[in-house]
Amino acid sequence: MKLYRYIYLSLLFLSIPIFAQNSIDNFLKPSDSLIIARRNAVLITEAVAISGALVGLNELWYKGYPKSKFHFINDNKEWLQMDKLGHIYSAYHIGNAGADLLKWSGATKKQQLVYGSTVGFVFLTAVEVLDGYSQKWGASSGDIIANATGTTLYVSQELLWKEQRIVPKFSFHTTSYASMRPDALGKSLNEQILKDYNGQTYWLSANVHSFFPRSKIPKWVNVAVGYGAGGMVTGYKDVSDVNSSFEDKRYRQFYLSLDADLTKINTKSHFLRTVFSIFNIIKIPAPSVELTSNGVVNFHCLYF
Repeated sequence: MKLYRYIYLSLLFLSIPIFAQNSIDNFLKPSDSLIIARRNAVLITEAVAISGALVGLNELWYKGYPKSKFHFINDNKEWLQMDKLGHIYSAYHIGNAGADLLKWSGATKKQQLVYGSTVGFVFLTAVEVLDGYSQKWGASSGDIIANATGTTLYVSQELLWKEQRIVPKFSFHTTSYASMRPDALGKSLNEQILKDYNGQTYWLSANVHSFFPRSKIPKWVNVAVGYGAGGMVTGYKDVSDVNSSFEDKRYRQFYLSLDADLTKINTKSHFLRTVFSIFNIIKIPAPSVELTSNGVVNFHCLYF
């Protein structure tokens, strides 16, 4: 969901005529002092967006299933924890966007961290509450911990370094597993990006120059470590509801690769900075080394 939001915004920005970019650039420039109108607009927009999303989820998704007393479930072993990484990733980037919006309004650093960076945790944990009242699902303590981890990753770096040196990123490729259970893993490409954990890879992308400022390494060069999983058509190792000919051989994947921090590209244009920031949530295709949990080593000339 976060991925689509950023891509949509980026396409919206790119569709604006070039002659209007100067005024847009001025509009996107963060304020050095608090502009109350901007701050209020940010807070009201976020409140309406979160409330609308929760109401929409309840009406379009949860309403069709039986309700129950609030309860927790333990799903920490599902999908080899790929879904938990998705929570960390989403909480981080929603919080990052919330903090950036308050920075744009001229809010103080404390306000950015307290009211902006926590937006992801608040929203995703509210979704857990809806899960908790659904008989079919249930609130997941693992999801809540993952939400908190994503927020903590952002806040801790701001407090420690006053910048984001390590950024969670995402990449995806289609797999043959989706066709085995299209209802669970997605029928279309859009659904598969969100549902097919076999094709997802989550990365921690570290900016080299930030850790070695005296080096001659370009400021935009990153090194990334990634995690993925394969061989899964169900959450747990249980194929009772799929084709009996399928043999579940799920495994973990660990990656080492190069990446780029687009926010480190030198430009005075706030328009371009915004576009780079939007696309910086995605890992760029690059040569990668893969090590699987069953001992296989693969080299990818260009992995995504």
